[in-house]
Amino acid sequence: MAVTTARGEKGSFMRPSSIAQSIHEQIYERIMSLEIPPGARITIDGLARELDVSQTPVREALTRLEREGLVRKAHMIGYSAAPQLTRKEFEDLYKFRLMLEPESARQACLRLTPETLARIEAAAADMEEGEPPVDRNSRYSRFARSDAHLHDEILKVADNDIVRQAINDQHVHLHIFRLMFHSRVTQEALEEHERLLEAFRAGDAEAAYEAMYDHISRSRSRLTAAFE
Repeated sequence: MAVTTARGEKGSFMRPSSIAQSIHEQIYERIMSLEIPPGARITIDGLARELDVSQTPVREALTRLEREGLVRKAHMIGYSAAPQLTRKEFEDLYKFRLMLEPESARQACLRLTPETLARIEAAAADMEEGEPPVDRNSRYSRFARSDAHLHDEILKVADNDIVRQAINDQHVHLHIFRLMFHSRVTQEALEEHERLLEAFRAGDAEAAYEAMYDHISRSRSRLTAAFE
């Protein structure tokens, strides 16, 4: 099945430097909201026509989405949306996270400075505020990316490059948020992040470990419904 997408007003003016980013965001939002279903073909020429741009920014956007793990490219076939996680991949991913991220939260707490705490708090605030969303699709998609940014800031402070790279290579947050398009996923995550921030502010490394473990466990429970 071939899928193309359109967004914005035809013929609207965008600065050249912003076109590729705009096209990337539009395709990204539709993949995250499942408007472009997992496994669906994505055609460069079709997207270019509907978005009223040349093929170049579309190709650039799809190349970036491929790096992010949301798009796949096959020889002689072209681009398609990445398949959804299987139940086993989902379970393996969460076991992987529970092995690494709670300990990373503990290590981050032990290494916190006023500056790095401020960075983590800014990333958390961006999840609640951020840019004004265009619609429900963009709100959810931005939340997924902001969530990934917050967790990455914690991994930066933990200062284990191997762990950070291993988690980032899995594109964890983009794939799990694509499983279920629901406001409960975002609201409960915000509450759990606040408990984690409280542990960081208190300098309580054990509480940070427990808060991250609880957050990931609850996330797994919320998203298991996608397989039922």
